[in-house]
Amino acid sequence: MPQPPVKAIFWDIGGVLLSNGWDRDQRRVVVTQFGLDPGDFQERHKLIVPELEMGRLTLDDYLDQTVFMHPQSFAREQFVAAMEAQSVSNTDALALMQTLAGRWRMYALNNESRALNAYRRRTFSLDDSLLAFFTSCYLGLSKPGPAIYRLALDLAGVLPGQALMIDDRLQNVEAARSVGMQAIHFQDTGHLQAELETLGVTPG
Repeated sequence: MPQPPVKAIFWDIGGVLLSNGWDRDQRRVVVTQFGLDPGDFQERHKLIVPELEMGRLTLDDYLDQTVFMHPQSFAREQFVAAMEAQSVSNTDALALMQTLAGRWRMYALNNESRALNAYRRRTFSLDDSLLAFFTSCYLGLSKPGPAIYRLALDLAGVLPGQALMIDDRLQNVEAARSVGMQAIHFQDTGHLQAELETLGVTPG
């Protein structure tokens, strides 16, 4: 049976449109840069990061518990700037997304902290193409939990079968499909473009 036509596209941000914001690799770079104990930082991080990404504590709260629980030789602003510097665009994927803006209703559906999400939206002009951000820090839910997909669909006013999720993590793709969404597992921009074309999603 053919898939129904796509009416709305939901994009993951980290790992698709941009680099991951504060994943393992990004944390390793910054922790090394500032000479922190990687084991201690990781233990502190993993205990508190769900609260950060759910929007239940601020970036300052997070840093108080992971970095500045005792005096450091560097300023908080320096550490935050180093965190932000880890974000770079996936130029080809971002350009492809921008070519679809206007013809397709497009949204972000991602897990991210409030401060980092705001920085990345502003720095990479994501609001120019995406109509809304169904982000864990705003909704208090996270992928791959089915609830965040269902709430995003309700808020966007689109039926699951008419919605397309694009994500680099297979578990998130599987979760989207479990609630009835169409989904593409992002691997690279060329593969994504080919998959979009098979669904009839092309620039206007």
